[in-house]
Amino acid sequence: MQFRLQLSSEAMVTIERLAKEDPKKHKKVLKTLGLMETNLRHPSLKTHKFSSLKGPKGEDVFEAYVENKTPAAFRVFWFYGPNPEEITVVAITPHP
Repeated sequence: MQFRLQLSSEAMVTIERLAKEDPKKHKKVLKTLGLMETNLRHPSLKTHKFSSLKGPKGEDVFEAYVENKTPAAFRVFWFYGPNPEEITVVAITPHP
């Protein structure tokens, strides 16, 4: 199933900042978002439910990996909706 991505303003700011400050990481984030649109089950995403966050209407939030086994590896946090075949990216952040 293919999805259309909706990006929160926070996610957009992160993408714009990375484009200027860290082009290599920016490219990785864009690759991850592309995989999310076409195949949320792609093994490199390691997609799983993130239990300590909920969407604005109580939606389950999921985490997808941008990087793995890297200090402060980036993650994408998202939920299904608000419309069918859409996912909303809540945040793109480094993993603590």
